[in-house]
Amino acid sequence: MSEQASLVIRGGTVIDGSGGDPIEADVAVRGGTIAAVGKGLPKGDCEIDASSKLVTPGFVDVHTHYDAQVTWSNRITPSSWNGVTTLMMGNCGVGFAPCKPDQRDMLIELMEGVEDIPEVVLTEGLPWNWESFEDYLNALDARQYDLDVVAQVPHAAVRTYVMGERALAHEPANAEDRAQMAKIAAAGIEAGALGFSTSRTINHKTLAGEHTPTLKAEADELIEIGAAVGETKSGWLQVISDFDDQEAEFEMLRRIVRAAGRPMTVTILQRDARPEGWRDLLDRIASANADGLPIFGQVLTRPTGIMLGFEVSQNPFVNRPSWNRIADLPFEEKLAFLRQPDFRKQLISETNPDERLAKRVTNWERIFPLGDPPNYEPAPEGSIAAMAARTGADPAELVYDLLLENDGKTILYRPLSNYSYGDLGTVQEMFSHPNSLVGLGDGGAHVGVLSDASAITYMLTHWTRDRTRGGRMPLPWAIKRLSRDNAAAIGLNDRGLVKNGYKADLNVIDYDRLKLCPPKVAYDLPSGGRRLLQRIEGYDATIVSGTPVQIHGEETGALPGRLVRGSKSLG
Repeated sequence: MSEQASLVIRGGTVIDGSGGDPIEADVAVRGGTIAAVGKGLPKGDCEIDASSKLVTPGFVDVHTHYDAQVTWSNRITPSSWNGVTTLMMGNCGVGFAPCKPDQRDMLIELMEGVEDIPEVVLTEGLPWNWESFEDYLNALDARQYDLDVVAQVPHAAVRTYVMGERALAHEPANAEDRAQMAKIAAAGIEAGALGFSTSRTINHKTLAGEHTPTLKAEADELIEIGAAVGETKSGWLQVISDFDDQEAEFEMLRRIVRAAGRPMTVTILQRDARPEGWRDLLDRIASANADGLPIFGQVLTRPTGIMLGFEVSQNPFVNRPSWNRIADLPFEEKLAFLRQPDFRKQLISETNPDERLAKRVTNWERIFPLGDPPNYEPAPEGSIAAMAARTGADPAELVYDLLLENDGKTILYRPLSNYSYGDLGTVQEMFSHPNSLVGLGDGGAHVGVLSDASAITYMLTHWTRDRTRGGRMPLPWAIKRLSRDNAAAIGLNDRGLVKNGYKADLNVIDYDRLKLCPPKVAYDLPSGGRRLLQRIEGYDATIVSGTPVQIHGEETGALPGRLVRGSKSLG
């Protein structure tokens, strides 16, 4: 090196993101770029002692839903607590741009329902200093963050912008509608977005029960938009679908990819109703790739599930008449009622009028104490049903008393998908597939029922070190999946490796100490809004563009992260 490095990470075990063997080396950084990797490098302006620690690339999270948070916060927690140095938002077709002033409530209602972000939080927090998607990017470009942010163009916002109430009514798009949507999507990619996203699942709806405007979008609409995106030679297409008719749906996706000439990623989940459907879907994905159609399955590293508790959005007694009477009270006032024996007896005796919700939150065989450290692969004998059977207790009474422990802040865990067989063997097969990517953490979404940004760290703690109910994965492989593989998939070829010339996004990790803490409720959103947050221990340093943003879990105050526009290559 011809000049002194701005930062040297000294004496660590470098796992470089390529999947290769670890090496003992120093890492020197200059000007936001990795300048050298080797032993005995010259002293830097600043040094971090990484002895007995891992040095890895920063992680890339491709599915986060931070479209609102990035407009009001500089710190994109909890993802930045998990070693994430680049994130992608605008997922599942939902977002806030483009948006006409008279359509703002429509998009807020949709995001409130789809992603469980309270309306009051969005109403107070969103500055709405944009209308077009390009305006939105410009607004983000003026901000600073503790990580880099990448955007996608969301189909629901585009469809609502073009079609108004007709989009909410799920009317077919006419030729003029399709042309306008295609033009907006392509302009968004040309302005710097790295994807276009859409949703085709009935699970995405407003709180009033209205399905997402994109649910019934016809093939002609998606193909025309895909072709317009393809003309930009950048970006991917992100899709979530129920795949009720898997053959017909996937054939349509193949047509879209063929027209676009761009990669596509689709959500992969194991559903209890079709526990082997994911396998057929991955087989179809493999076949598409063999035919030259790049399609990737996106997989979470653990079950998709919800947290149940008296302080969070759902619990086994939610929506019962007595619960509804206290649901909107401040937590301490709510707790006072819950501690009354007469109230307890009455609430337990009632039923939830919503049978589907009742089944979800009172399936005692699939509800577990989360524990400390949190256990996301619980055995059947740890379920509420099994606990009640061993003690002869009524499961509802047992749960009620458990939830009152810890001053009413106990949290239970309810796996919803990826857990049909009661372990994570299915997930292991999913993320081991050559045409899959690790994602779906939803760090900025579902904030009242889950905190899955930590699924990034879970890949390291559970899958490479702690798992006891099945096989583990090699640590270099896991690091590659979280860094280089995701970076390359979205076109950011300037990061994801600890190698000369690459962007100096890095983690220093105390692997033996790395752990997930139990989720806790915080009231730190605009208007005092509530969200579940999960702290992480063991990240000694997270570095973005050569600048430490966290040291030993404490923020440094630096905000080197920026909006990233367009694909990147070295140099």
